[in-house]
Amino acid sequence: MKASKPIESPKVGVGIIVTKEGDGKTYVMLHQRTGTLGKNYWGSGGGHLELGESLKSAALRELKEEAGNKLKVKNVRFLGVINFTELQPKHYVDVSFVAEWVKGEPINNASQKTIDWKWFPLDKLPEPLFPPVKTYLDFIKTGQKFHDSSFNAKA
Repeated sequence: MKASKPIESPKVGVGIIVTKEGDGKTYVMLHQRTGTLGKNYWGSGGGHLELGESLKSAALRELKEEAGNKLKVKNVRFLGVINFTELQPKHYVDVSFVAEWVKGEPINNASQKTIDWKWFPLDKLPEPLFPPVKTYLDFIKTGQKFHDSSFNAKA
C-alpha cells in the first residue's frame, strides 16, 4: 500500500505593529529578520498562534518574546487580516494588531531570528519590507482591513 502524502494546511500567524508620535510624524518599530522565512526583510513583532491562545494575547506574547518586557504599549486594537501566500510554498492566515508605544525601548530578545529594532517614520520605511507587514503598514495609512491572495494568480 502506497503511503499518502500528508495534507498541508495554512498556519495561523499573529503580529503587532507598535507606533509612536513625535515631531508631527508617526513612527513604527521594525526589526530586520534573519530567520529562514523572510530573511533580510524588515518586519514587526509576530509569530505563530499557539493552541488555545487568543489572537491578541498571542500578538502581545510574541512582542514580549522578541522585544523584551521593558517595552510598554497601550490601546492594542485589531489592524487587519491577510491571506498571505506571497512567499510560496508558505501559506499563512495572518491577523495583526496595532498598539501605541508608552515607554521603554525594545531589546533584541530574539537574536537568532532578528537584528536590532529601530524606529522609522511611516512615510520613510526601510526596504525590503516583509510582505504582510508592508500590507499592514498600508492598512494603517488607508484604513483597509483585509487582503486576499493565492498561489494561483488568477484567483
